[in-house]
Amino acid sequence: MHPTLTQVLATLEQSRVRLRAAIDTVPEELRDQPPGSDRWSVAAVLEHLALVDERVTRTLAGKIDEAREAHGGPEEDSPALLPPHVEAMLADRTSKRQAPDGAHPTGLTYAAACARFDASRAALHALLTGADGLALGRLIHEHPRFGALNPYQWAGFIAAHESRHAQQIAEIATQLRASDTFAARPQ
Repeated sequence: MHPTLTQVLATLEQSRVRLRAAIDTVPEELRDQPPGSDRWSVAAVLEHLALVDERVTRTLAGKIDEAREAHGGPEEDSPALLPPHVEAMLADRTSKRQAPDGAHPTGLTYAAACARFDASRAALHALLTGADGLALGRLIHEHPRFGALNPYQWAGFIAAHESRHAQQIAEIATQLRASDTFAARPQ
């Protein structure tokens, strides 16, 4: 496996571990409950992450298919990863952002959102590992805010986006605790 792909997959796994740790701070029976009328629940956050993963995976799949059809050569050097300043901007929760159309949660339950979330990551992982050997660093798809990104950078985008939402889930846990929801739940 190309070293850059190995690195990107490790970054995705690390972000998933941080996200799971944040989820574990919210009791399972409260993961469908938003902490306020203008907030998302843990289930909504997971559905949003799945929707974004699915969108990125579809886009990258099209680029990879084009490269295969054009008989794109192998990766010859160390392709660029997501720049640290872009990663920091993505993970920063000090400025609120609106999810783009098509990335708004629709109301899945925690169980359904979790299943979709896991399936979306498995699909991204399968796509990237299945494309090992292609010059992924030369495949470009524009992000409306961050410009031209290759598949490695898009995977870094997914990891940083996931880290942002791990922080959001930690905030949800804090807000649920502050609202006495934890104390009021059945034992």
